[in-house]
Amino acid sequence: MNFEETEEQAMIREMVRDFAEEVLSPTVNVRDANQSPPREEWKKFIDSGLHSVTIPEEFGGNPVDHISESIIIEELARVDPSFSVMYCVHVGLCSMTIALHGNQFQKEKYLPQLATDKVGAYSLSEAGSGTDAASMSCSAKLNEEGTHYILNGEKMWVTNGSQADIIVLFAKDVDHPDFGNKKHGGTTAFIIEKEFEGFSVGKKEDKLGIRSSDTVTLVLDNCKVPIENVLKKSGEGFPIAMNALDNSRIGIAAQALGISQGAYEASLKFANERETFGKPILYHQTIGNYLAEMATRIDASRMMVYRASWAKEKHYDEGGKRHSKEASMAKLYAGDTAMWVAERAVQIHGGYGYVKDYDVERYFRDAKILEIGEGTSEIQRLIISREILKDIKD
Repeated sequence: MNFEETEEQAMIREMVRDFAEEVLSPTVNVRDANQSPPREEWKKFIDSGLHSVTIPEEFGGNPVDHISESIIIEELARVDPSFSVMYCVHVGLCSMTIALHGNQFQKEKYLPQLATDKVGAYSLSEAGSGTDAASMSCSAKLNEEGTHYILNGEKMWVTNGSQADIIVLFAKDVDHPDFGNKKHGGTTAFIIEKEFEGFSVGKKEDKLGIRSSDTVTLVLDNCKVPIENVLKKSGEGFPIAMNALDNSRIGIAAQALGISQGAYEASLKFANERETFGKPILYHQTIGNYLAEMATRIDASRMMVYRASWAKEKHYDEGGKRHSKEASMAKLYAGDTAMWVAERAVQIHGGYGYVKDYDVERYFRDAKILEIGEGTSEIQRLIISREILKDIKD
């Protein structure tokens, strides 16, 4: 087993790290304070071609291996977790979902746009259906002409929502035979364009962390969606949604890894510069023990993230076993680690860690969402338990 990065992976890491430090770092705190999405930064990132890593070459993409995708997310989150969230949703939840489940017409129409300058989003959650996604209430009904679905309802927690040009969105087809008979009956995946009649952006959320990430409500008021914009078939949306979450949880885990790394590096630097009792606090045993534990947990997180990425690649490229367990394990451990590391980072900084002059204050706020989004830590434990039981039965 080889733990060394390939030459391409090392090159990608260096490229993204340079971008993060030169382009994202100078504006990250201002954007956080103002809750401003990284619009100009995203335009510069497009020049790298790394925004299209989940899109096949035939549709204008620049595909890389799945570990490289996690490295990109990790390096972005190390400096700017908000930007990494925007990236994850665009490449994973939107672009990859269309690449995996779209028909030829849908791929030819939407993937080249996402590979150039269009921003993607994904919309599953609602006010009454976050963890319990199958209980969504947004409805879809085919019009009398049979040409369009008419969607009604509101979706919540939509990352990139006000910037997105193309959204993968889920609603229930009320005419489907399973609607009302099964909990997720009728769930259908649609590709929505922001110009569609009846579509609008609602409330913008005022969040604790990842404040430069655009999070809004989407309003569907008799929104007209052409029937050709249904992914697969009516009623087949729920497996698409769950598959997308398997993929995106690895992205969340990679974000967690990046936040942990950023908070750790900031703490190491501070501990080497801050002196008490005649020496840097790095040389006090308690601080040294904190840093040792941080480094160990981060290294373990990295192994779990990369293993999950490898399992994902095996699943898609070689027909291997689905990567649900590995994805949930990585998200659970890396997410909890990021929260712990960020809290210890604040503690190492003391009073300085409690003010916005130091980045660890932002890392601490940004880390909490990692234990909530894409399925809470409690849900990840349920998924892992379920997968373990499957292994026993097999």
